[in-house]
Amino acid sequence: MRHRVDGKKLNRTTSHRKALWRNMAAALLQHGAIRTTEPKAKQLRRFVEKLITTAKRGTLHARRQVIATLVDRDIFDDEGQKLDQTIVQKLFNEIAPRYADRPGGYTRIIHLAERRIGDASKQVLLQLVEEEGVGPAAKPSGTSRRKKQAEKRRQAASAVAVAEPQAPDQPPADDAVEADEASEATDAPDQQKED
Repeated sequence: MRHRVDGKKLNRTTSHRKALWRNMAAALLQHGAIRTTEPKAKQLRRFVEKLITTAKRGTLHARRQVIATLVDRDIFDDEGQKLDQTIVQKLFNEIAPRYADRPGGYTRIIHLAERRIGDASKQVLLQLVEEEGVGPAAKPSGTSRRKKQAEKRRQAASAVAVAEPQAPDQPPADDAVEADEASEATDAPDQQKED
């Protein structure tokens, strides 16, 4: 019986599995997205999201916990030049503040059509979720039909209020009636001339 046995072994020893999670998590935090197989991505998501949640605290103790879990290696750019920050510094300075108001779900898995050469296993793209309103999967606020209609009504009402400044001395109804009568009077002779 597998009572309380959690996670996949992925045909690896414990030390090999831990090294795999550390290296893949560092690559994900450095690049923002990695391509891997589906079972690895599902297990790596749990590992990375716990790291980001710990980093959101921003304390010295949280930093030490992340360093103990993750390999704090230097970051190099595409040309091989060493950058000024490490993986843990990027996690605490850039990634964790991005998700300060988000209660979880920092990563997404996108299934890819092509399969891996060799064993034909399913390939996925594991990536960090972008900020609200940025990225292809981010939903704009008020996506339901009722919310869109309510937003249109609010915008129309504010546009009418801005377009018609009202004088405090005169009631708005009299001005509107006089303007309508004047426009009808000017339109009537034009219509007779055209006939």
